[in-house]
Amino acid sequence: MGSLKAIAVALAITVVAAGAEAWNSAAPSGYGRVIIRNHAERAGLAPVVFDHWIHRSRFTCRLCHIDIGFAMNEGATNITAATNRQGFYCGACHDGKRTFGGKKAFAACSEGLPKENDAARCGRCHSLNRKGASEDEFSAFSEKQPKAALGNGINWEEAEARGLIKPVDFLAGVSIKRPPLKAQKDFIVDVKAPGIGGVIFSHKQHAVWNGCEVCHPEIFPSVQKGGTKYSMPQISAGQYCGVCHDKVAFPLQACNRCHKNS
Repeated sequence: MGSLKAIAVALAITVVAAGAEAWNSAAPSGYGRVIIRNHAERAGLAPVVFDHWIHRSRFTCRLCHIDIGFAMNEGATNITAATNRQGFYCGACHDGKRTFGGKKAFAACSEGLPKENDAARCGRCHSLNRKGASEDEFSAFSEKQPKAALGNGINWEEAEARGLIKPVDFLAGVSIKRPPLKAQKDFIVDVKAPGIGGVIFSHKQHAVWNGCEVCHPEIFPSVQKGGTKYSMPQISAGQYCGVCHDKVAFPLQACNRCHKNS
């Protein structure tokens, strides 16, 4: 049984390895980093570097990907300076007026080509290949957070549960206030591979970050247990759980975070 378990885990790691570059080729601060190139280089600017950890420490995934409307795939959202100025996408928060945690969010984009005094502000986002303060900021932030073995080294669920971070799930003028739905009880997803423990899935933990809308119906069409069939190769290819895990949520190599008694 032990050898079968080892083989199954090795196969899972092999399948994932092709997509693992995003996290194992960078420092922990770079886990979940997205490079946005759609229009920047044509405008003579460096591509935008978006660090998920900075925003994840302040906002829920649901707020950004449902209410504000960012796509889940890199480069799939047509963000432009014009849409930002109109209050969409990055401009929904970065308008130079909104305040978060007692600090005013800087304005995302100015009209026309950047002026000389805009360089520092533009460089806060258009920063590919420029040495910035992100690593130092991440180190200072992560020191105070509960630790995880993989990904960016932070156990985000525990951080939220302990009140170390309090992700905002509402943006005035963008979100609609609604009472939270009652979360289903945890349940076990049976696994057929020998020697691999079943998955204990917690709706409560996922709903804190995603609500219901991030996952249903686009990622998981069925809301009934067992209604959607999926496999580890599909997850490793970026489907189902793999839409978030191995990209922003903890990577698939952290087997025991899902497969209990593995």
